[in-house]
Amino acid sequence: MKQHFQTIRFILGDQLTPSLSSLKDADPDQDLIVMAEPHDEATYVPHHRQKIVMILSAMRHFAEELRENGFHVAYFDYQNHPTKSFTDALKAAVTEHNVKEVIITEPGEWRVKHEIDTWSEDLDISVDVRADDRFFAPLSAFEDFAKDRKELRMEYFYRGLRRDTGILMEPDGKPVGGQWNFDHDNRKSLPDDVTPPTPKTFAPDKITQGLLDRVCDDFPDALGDVASFGWPVTRQDALAALDHFMKHRLAQFGDYQDAMTVKSATLYHSLISPCLNTGLLLPDEVCRAAEKAYHEGKAPLNAVEGFIRQILGWREYVRGLYWYLGPDYGSGNHFDAKRPLPEFFWDGDVPMNCLKQAIGETLENAYAHHIQRLMVIGNFSLLAGLDPKEVCDWYLAVYIDAFEWVELPNTFGMALYADGGKMASKPYAASGKYIDRMSDYCKDCQYNPRNNTGKDACPFNALYWHFLDRNADKLGNNPRLGMPYRNWARMKDDNKRDLIAQADAFLRKLDDGKFDTVSEQGSLF
Repeated sequence: MKQHFQTIRFILGDQLTPSLSSLKDADPDQDLIVMAEPHDEATYVPHHRQKIVMILSAMRHFAEELRENGFHVAYFDYQNHPTKSFTDALKAAVTEHNVKEVIITEPGEWRVKHEIDTWSEDLDISVDVRADDRFFAPLSAFEDFAKDRKELRMEYFYRGLRRDTGILMEPDGKPVGGQWNFDHDNRKSLPDDVTPPTPKTFAPDKITQGLLDRVCDDFPDALGDVASFGWPVTRQDALAALDHFMKHRLAQFGDYQDAMTVKSATLYHSLISPCLNTGLLLPDEVCRAAEKAYHEGKAPLNAVEGFIRQILGWREYVRGLYWYLGPDYGSGNHFDAKRPLPEFFWDGDVPMNCLKQAIGETLENAYAHHIQRLMVIGNFSLLAGLDPKEVCDWYLAVYIDAFEWVELPNTFGMALYADGGKMASKPYAASGKYIDRMSDYCKDCQYNPRNNTGKDACPFNALYWHFLDRNADKLGNNPRLGMPYRNWARMKDDNKRDLIAQADAFLRKLDDGKFDTVSEQGSLF
């Protein structure tokens, strides 16, 4: 006999958490779980194939866990029960089971929110959208923080959350160690005689392997390799990955979190961001585990605070900013940058070794760490004047942890400064000398970071001055750029002309795609 359900609980692909607000009072005898793999979600940007596999495998495993707990799950997989959109999946479930109420936890991005907002009227059902309480701060907390502030800087939001949670706080209300931020201790390059440990990986089970076998044929417009796939796809795996990071990588994470090396694609990074962003791990348990490691003497404070700041600070701040600035955030173009994305973003075929490493590892592994994303790929995109929309779509597509709420502010606001300073106090622009200082990429590169002009000059150097010169009307009064603009003003006119000519020549080559190729990328797994 067909079971009669009172309510549908709709679970999205980044809501794979048993304690999710829409599941907390769910009753297997009364509620139908609906999950879907819509074609639109997998193809609105050409997602990395490892990202597609990781999310779909994690969803399917989560559905199995719900069934094991007695729930009936109507699962719309793209192979056997394809559906175009979440709305079409819900409509099919409502029609088949004659259910008039759906409960869902609020989505993570505006695009999906707009779709959910149509359900009540279009499907003639009651829709209960519940707050996503898996974060430290409700969205209202960021609104309160942003109210009456001229600048929305992360540091002050982060300090408030430290106070609210008590994480790394003393009983007297002061931060552990006497200061809020140990960033100045976390900028070391990797010594030549240090080789980071390999990350923990997870052999594909039957569900994951089935997706890996088909993803290239089933998603021909997707990008990236799948051979290195070893990501967690269950909560059990995610907890094992977290434990491995705490034991083997956290202690050195702080010192080398900004370093880059051909020896390792991951250095001492945790690799748990996709688990956090799909709900397999919760930010509170992750931060408490790091705090515990510090109090037990297993990791120094600069490492623990730096790691916690990425989650309790940046992740919470970026989410609040995304929703506070509204659905039109991302539509601006502060520098009027319009250059199309170069072809090498899709194949890594570029002679600049830093870009070849960062983009090559991204395409191979669906991963690059934050300095590669910000100070190599993002910095180049900023200096070369690449179209922000194309750059943001690329970041959203290629990274396994990329959902719009976290990707867009980091790329559009922080890396590209395309929002005109709503997020960052200055553009993250740098010459090749920064990349040389923080990496070993330049050793095997045909370009020399110490040269500003000439055939072997690092393109970043002339591009840096070209960027400042062409945007002087927008950046010249920025107090944080006073020194470089004074240096530019003091330069001889001949030197300025040579730098501008050098950058213009490079940009013409970029537009024509006339580059030779060198070097090899590292491997994640």
